[in-house]
Amino acid sequence: MATMQCDVVSVGESLFSGTVTMLIAKGVGGELGIMPSHAPLVTLLKPGPIRVVLENGTEEVIYVSGGVLEVQPHVVTVLADTAVRAENLDEVAIVEARKHAEQLLANQKSDLDTAAALASLSEVAGQLETIRKMKHRAK
Repeated sequence: MATMQCDVVSVGESLFSGTVTMLIAKGVGGELGIMPSHAPLVTLLKPGPIRVVLENGTEEVIYVSGGVLEVQPHVVTVLADTAVRAENLDEVAIVEARKHAEQLLANQKSDLDTAAALASLSEVAGQLETIRKMKHRAK
């Protein structure tokens, strides 16, 4: 089975570095499935899960708040603004953050308030999707 090197790095740390058979991520143009020998590509990432399929068929799920995905024929690199392994996400805190963002949106006073609330909602939605993917994977 063909493989490629994959590195997922955030500002603070390297979250994953290893050999994979596939990476699935949400780019600004939609979901991307990257396999070895994929055409070179650079795209911005939306908040959400990145699924890394290892050589043995298991998956690792990592949440990214955004960033850049660079694809070369045998290397794929994710440079994330923020990245957290899915199992380290706190679902209770995320649900509270969603409620807070929804309140901000309901009580907006300016365009800046609206933009901040929408950005927060986008990030929270991505985190919740990451948790769902991790739970689905565990079944």
